[in-house]
Amino acid sequence: MSSTPITWFEIGTDRPDEAERFYAELFGWTFEEEGAPGRSYRVTEGGAGGAESGIGGGIRASDGSAPNYAIFYAHVTDVADACRRAEAAGGKVLLPPVTTPTGLTYAHLLDPSGNRIGMYTEPTA
Repeated sequence: MSSTPITWFEIGTDRPDEAERFYAELFGWTFEEEGAPGRSYRVTEGGAGGAESGIGGGIRASDGSAPNYAIFYAHVTDVADACRRAEAAGGKVLLPPVTTPTGLTYAHLLDPSGNRIGMYTEPTA
């Protein structure tokens, strides 16, 4: 078993209403708006917990100036250290570690074959 689980996904789209409808109809997911004013971020548990296994995730609304995307996030103990290890392994840091006002720290990487991945740590108490 891996010590670095994939625990979150994010779908970035310039058509968040359409994406939300699609995943609701396809998988029965429900979403709750948790974004800041003018920055929509719709969160779903997507089958996490209970008798089902799965991970949570969200739909991030974009203005269409960047391509739509889907990304998975690995839960790590130290984002900065994981960025250093990713570069040593041949990856590239696309978005250096960012800490949100709630204390969540995340970063985006590009693996050697060109796939974008994310990683994060939860806020410390």
